[in-house]
Amino acid sequence: MRWVLATGNTGKLKEMRAVLAALPVELVAQSELGIGSVEETGLTFVENALIKARHAAAASGLPALADDSGLIVPALGGAPGLITAHYAGIHGDSAANIAKLLAEMRDLHPDQRRACFYSVIVLLRSPDDPEPLIAEGRWQGSILMSPRGNGGFGYDPIFLDPATGLSAAELPATDKNQRSHRGLALARLQALLMERSPDHEPA
Repeated sequence: MRWVLATGNTGKLKEMRAVLAALPVELVAQSELGIGSVEETGLTFVENALIKARHAAAASGLPALADDSGLIVPALGGAPGLITAHYAGIHGDSAANIAKLLAEMRDLHPDQRRACFYSVIVLLRSPDDPEPLIAEGRWQGSILMSPRGNGGFGYDPIFLDPATGLSAAELPATDKNQRSHRGLALARLQALLMERSPDHEPA
């Protein structure tokens, strides 16, 4: 069984394939099928995930899995939020995004450096599926003063996991996938699949 993953982000694809490896499913990135991205016009993470999943399902004819996620800093009014990937103006420029966030948080008290990674995963059987599976995950932590570690992607080098004292970029991939917002959302998705269909099929 094949699902199309509505992303061109190689980091997300690698993580999601690893977490869902036990399912009898082949995850194919939409870019591998020649499917381009769609404009994310939603006002919430779940709306954007649904937009991406519907686009991928319609273009591929396959069930579609979409993730929309972001970094939320309460002291900045929830920023970067929905524009996490292009916070500094250019989509996917992680170094610029990190630099902007650190500059904006430079004068904040340590207690104001709390942050949360949030992810919502949507699975659609078809573009007009009236019963999408929707799973959420949250990873609470804080923002470091400077980057640490070489793993992961995006804001991982400045996100501190309080339970381990490591940045997300310092965590081994298997540990990160168990602790992260996306890993938690994918675990919840698998539980929802078990509730819907014992053989894990989106039916």
